[in-house]
Amino acid sequence: MSASSADAGRTAKRADARKNIAAILDAATACLAMNPEASINDIAAAAGVGRVTLYGHFSNRATLVSQVVDRAMAASDADLEAVNLDGDAREALGRLLVASWHVTHRVGGLVLAAQAAMPERDFRQAHDKPTQRMLRVLRRARREGSVRTDMPLSWQVTTIQGVIHAASSAVHRGELDADRAPALIRATVLAALTPPGQLVA
Repeated sequence: MSASSADAGRTAKRADARKNIAAILDAATACLAMNPEASINDIAAAAGVGRVTLYGHFSNRATLVSQVVDRAMAASDADLEAVNLDGDAREALGRLLVASWHVTHRVGGLVLAAQAAMPERDFRQAHDKPTQRMLRVLRRARREGSVRTDMPLSWQVTTIQGVIHAASSAVHRGELDADRAPALIRATVLAALTPPGQLVA
């Protein structure tokens, strides 16, 4: 075999490997978003590859889930970064809440899969950028007097995350229409954070 033929063979193998990796990650994202307990067999079948091929690229399920979550978080962060957070902080918070819902709804069961498969430290780090973004808006709103200051910031973030995740679970159980969720989340969170005596906008 000539050197050029060998190079062409290696290039083809690398291209096949990239194609397989992309197919596996896409399949894992789709499978885990619908069913956080999707197995390696489920993911391999959806990707159109065998278990041996999948394990050739990802040593175990936890590694695969971690890479899927990293990719999903990068895409989600790009979506959230595009949200206009200028102007009135309370209105900016409302826009961020709606965008956060859409991101959470899109990834669905990935959050649960990540919690089960990833170390707690890695899971928390994956949520760090969205949390910091939310904290910045909340701090502005507190300074402007449109969000109550008689409760810890950390509790306000926990409340927001809890409401969004509860809505996601309700949608997946068929108890809530996905189209209604953004307005309900916004109304629920802003009502909870409005200072006593103020009207909820």
